[in-house]
Amino acid sequence: MIYQSPTIQVELLEDNIAKLCFNAQGSVNKFDRETLASLDAALDSIKQNTNIKALLLTSAKSTFIVGADITEFLTLFQQDDATLLAWVEQANAVFNKLEDLPFPTVSAVNGFALGGGCETILATDLRVADTNARIGLPETKLGLIPGFGGTVRLPRVIGADNALEWITTAKDQRPEDALKVGAIDAVVAPEHLEAAALQMLHDALNGSLDWQARRTQKQSPLILPKLEAMMSFATAKGMVFSVAGKHYPAPMAAVNVIEQAAGFDRDGALKVEAQAFIKLAKTDVAQALIGIFLNDQFVKGKAKKASKLAKDVNQAAVLGAGIMGGGIAYQSASKGTPIVMKDIAQPALELGLNEAAKILTTQVARGRSTPEKMAKVLNNITPSLDYAAIKGSDIVVEAVVEHPKVKATVLAEVEGYVSEDAIIASNTSTISINLLAKSLKKPERFCGMHFFNPVHKMPLVEVIRGEHSSDETIASVVAYASKMGKTPIVVNDCPGFFVNRVLFPYFAGFSGLLAEGADFAAVDKVMEKQFGWPMGPAYLLDVVGLDTGHHAQAVMAEGFPDRMGKNGKDAIDIMFENKRLGQKNTKGFYAYSVDRRGKPKKDIDPTSYELLSAEFGALKAFESDDIIARCMIPMIIETVRCLEEGIIASPAEGDMGLVYGIGFPPFRGGVFRYLDTMGVANFVALADKYAHLGGLYQVTDAMRELAANNGSYYQA
Repeated sequence: MIYQSPTIQVELLEDNIAKLCFNAQGSVNKFDRETLASLDAALDSIKQNTNIKALLLTSAKSTFIVGADITEFLTLFQQDDATLLAWVEQANAVFNKLEDLPFPTVSAVNGFALGGGCETILATDLRVADTNARIGLPETKLGLIPGFGGTVRLPRVIGADNALEWITTAKDQRPEDALKVGAIDAVVAPEHLEAAALQMLHDALNGSLDWQARRTQKQSPLILPKLEAMMSFATAKGMVFSVAGKHYPAPMAAVNVIEQAAGFDRDGALKVEAQAFIKLAKTDVAQALIGIFLNDQFVKGKAKKASKLAKDVNQAAVLGAGIMGGGIAYQSASKGTPIVMKDIAQPALELGLNEAAKILTTQVARGRSTPEKMAKVLNNITPSLDYAAIKGSDIVVEAVVEHPKVKATVLAEVEGYVSEDAIIASNTSTISINLLAKSLKKPERFCGMHFFNPVHKMPLVEVIRGEHSSDETIASVVAYASKMGKTPIVVNDCPGFFVNRVLFPYFAGFSGLLAEGADFAAVDKVMEKQFGWPMGPAYLLDVVGLDTGHHAQAVMAEGFPDRMGKNGKDAIDIMFENKRLGQKNTKGFYAYSVDRRGKPKKDIDPTSYELLSAEFGALKAFESDDIIARCMIPMIIETVRCLEEGIIASPAEGDMGLVYGIGFPPFRGGVFRYLDTMGVANFVALADKYAHLGGLYQVTDAMRELAANNGSYYQA
């Protein structure tokens, strides 16, 4: 053994080829500070051994290296610029040491080689991957750019245009696509990976592979004619801005770094990369996006723990077909759990099956699925008009009309058809789980399972714990939601649960603005372009449906009369009373038509303005900051109340619920990250300016205390 540490082992093979194996103690290899230090020491040992003629890099895990250890980032990035720069330079010295070894080097890539893993293999002369490999630089998803030479080596290996696409989109690449552009040199079956890599080294040693020329290319300025460079970078900037916009600076920074470093050799280009990396690491956007990544891991970790207590779900059922039932059936069937779709009407069953077929047909058309896979998923869905079909189900998800009496009747019926230990869940967005549980003889096997529409696109599922729901019931529903490919968050029962409870104060803030003469289209523009929501409040209400909004608003007003009760008519009432229900009947705040591609198109509708001005008077202009404050303060305070009351268990789960459930701008990280970034004391001072607007604008005593103590929701 040439070198050994808890993360890396180096041994000498036949023909004096050294094999460096990444083999961390956990389930995957990742680049933490310990691994980086081990790699440095391992390379020193290799350099000192004069017998070595070539180096093979491998992994003992099912993946090569999944990337950097992001848990170290937030504390690392709080260091001053000089300390952070020293860390980046030290890391780059290790990768340069690998690249500068006096003999050929090859990476044998199995599974994921992402981020730092991808930068590792780029530092070797040659790369061979197995058919399961995935290679890429996903750093821009975290608000960063590659910091270990990714922006330097990748363009010099695969060309500027390809590298710009890889880095700015942050997508991992299949081995055949990586081979096409020259990122890897061969693709082989997993069982042949090491043999192929060793053969490549022998070819390099006997001169049939020019490894020195490849290395020189990586260490030299980028070969790109001036006119071609101008066109490449100008096109890339246009495309990046149209996709990422002003709120996500990392993709544009990556383009600028590659452009600025094009004329430098490796060491000069690395300096350009390091300076840009440090600048991005200090941004609120990077803190927010890294925070989302860590929160997502935290939530998924909780779901994994729940699976240990969960009952196996091998057969499911959904009651109520239509769009929602069809979406739930598709999601379960597509992830391998057969499901019965039961309804009382044949047309509803057909609508549900058509919904599943429509999603699958689109996937086949886009090359994301095959007709065989589509048939398999559809065969996993059994439509039925008869309760007898649900008899063997381990879980039944009730998804009938959002009406307490109808749901109560259906739930009572279901209990008579399923086994004693089958779980029953209600897909409801507002109706109390404790109230619905009264219909059941065994309420301990019942909870809420709130899907968001469209089911196949929205990642969140709220699992609502009723006062009688057993731990096994909750764990089983969390595990089933995870198996369906969803992110489950457990919340306690209250009107609106978590997501709708915090969404309707936002709508109330919007309605208050309209009652004072604000232009709904101007409000939408500010909330989309400046705050970063995917849809402004008027557009979102149109998509949700004004009838749904009107109903949910009444539930919230009854549940929280002191804050959400209404005095008189608001904009939602006006739209609803005039049968303007939004996209579903082509008129709401906006008018809707279908464009040439069959997608809904929204237009300003003068009728909306006439109806609103008849009630509220002439239009009046509001400052952007005023619009943002009046919409966001109620949502933020209500989210904090949910944490204080134990509706949600942690800031992490609250923020993921907002990002995944209603599209809270990811670059802001969620309400709690946003509060920490802004400073709780600054938020309290802002809210106090609007306190005269009523209960929704009153901060809690605990918020005041946190502000006074200069505290935060996420502990550093």
